[in-house]
Amino acid sequence: MNIEPAELLISGRWLLPTAYQRDAIANGALAVRGDRIVAIGQAADLARQFPQARRLHEEHGLIMPGLINTHTHAPMACFRGLADDLPLMTWLQEHIFPAEACLTPEIVYHSTLLSLAEMIKSGTTSFCDMYLFAKEVARATNESGMRAWLGEVLYDFPSPNYGELENGFAYMQDLFSQYQEHPLITITVGPHAVYTCSPALLQRLGKVAEERNCPFVIHLSENEAEVAICRQRYGLTPVEHLDSLGLLNQRTLAAHCVILSEQEITTLATRQVKVSHCSESNMKLASGEPPAVKLLEAGITLGLGTDGSASNNDVDMFGEMNTVAMLHKVINMDATAMSAEATLQAATLGGAACLGAEVDIGSLAVGKKADLIVLDLNQPHLTPMYNIPSHLVYAARGADVIHSIINGRLVMRHRTLLTLNENAILEKMREIGQTIMSTRNH
Repeated sequence: MNIEPAELLISGRWLLPTAYQRDAIANGALAVRGDRIVAIGQAADLARQFPQARRLHEEHGLIMPGLINTHTHAPMACFRGLADDLPLMTWLQEHIFPAEACLTPEIVYHSTLLSLAEMIKSGTTSFCDMYLFAKEVARATNESGMRAWLGEVLYDFPSPNYGELENGFAYMQDLFSQYQEHPLITITVGPHAVYTCSPALLQRLGKVAEERNCPFVIHLSENEAEVAICRQRYGLTPVEHLDSLGLLNQRTLAAHCVILSEQEITTLATRQVKVSHCSESNMKLASGEPPAVKLLEAGITLGLGTDGSASNNDVDMFGEMNTVAMLHKVINMDATAMSAEATLQAATLGGAACLGAEVDIGSLAVGKKADLIVLDLNQPHLTPMYNIPSHLVYAARGADVIHSIINGRLVMRHRTLLTLNENAILEKMREIGQTIMSTRNH
């Protein structure tokens, strides 16, 4: 048998290739060549099989799939803490939209770098982003080495980025052209929401998503106010409205989905819509929480998202997992609801499936992309360990991640970023924070 040579061999105390404890490999390892995994097994066996491979070994390390954040607004890190303790519509219309009017390409670029640094350092290897100045988001992402699905938000009123709507379509087409062959960046179609996009705009964007065969990413049924606005305008709920326009299908990635009837859950399942659950943001804005357990029971693909740092206020997916698992237990008054394994699945392979990428990422297997993280288990809050998924969801923190590999490339080692200059990013963002504050004060 011909054995494909490996360039990198990663080993540790445990290897968890999926979200399930039954798949854990004690003293496990995986071998990487190029951007893919070529072998998984016992560390001793793989060391003999690939003696020339570069070694990355952690005596107390846990190797696992990188986390996948299915809904972010990465540049909003520059607005973190700017307008807190407010309901969604007040927060958005009276604070965020006016602040965004002052955004520049430079601010978006540097703010994205800040979010990327935070994501890498807390275990995220892939994310789905929709925001303004998406070319700058993509530029920063390309430099970081992260895997991403990115789109420019479009809505009916003029944008701080492209101005009038037609310019937005040209901007979006530029993105598609620029990144059509990129190994890590996929461009998406991103209408903001049903209350900021006319039916004609939504359908036009749906046609682009169909032609490009890319995700159609939209905020959907985020709170009672959105539902009320949609009913007033169209006599339908947001889900019913999108369905009437023919825009609920396997390409649709709907963020939030907080207010849903039983029939709407059935509709989403039938249409194969994917849902990004953003628990902490929904809680902070008092929007409510989606019926995640019912969504899973209906067979809906569920991913987890942090939303932007202006409404969370971080992009730590370990924190998000912890919140999701515990919150749905109390919502359902059922301690078995949203188990650790179900939650970890949503943060990994579920997230990959939301983005149509489950063949390549979301779990560790021979032939899949080498997107993985290593945690240090030699810590008080992770000792002793009886069940790995339980520890990951209920005890682990983003700061426990010590190494990150994306597409076969080491992007963080011993918590030092290798693709980004963390100190320079922090210094620049302090300057930008002063600029934003002075603008608001005038």
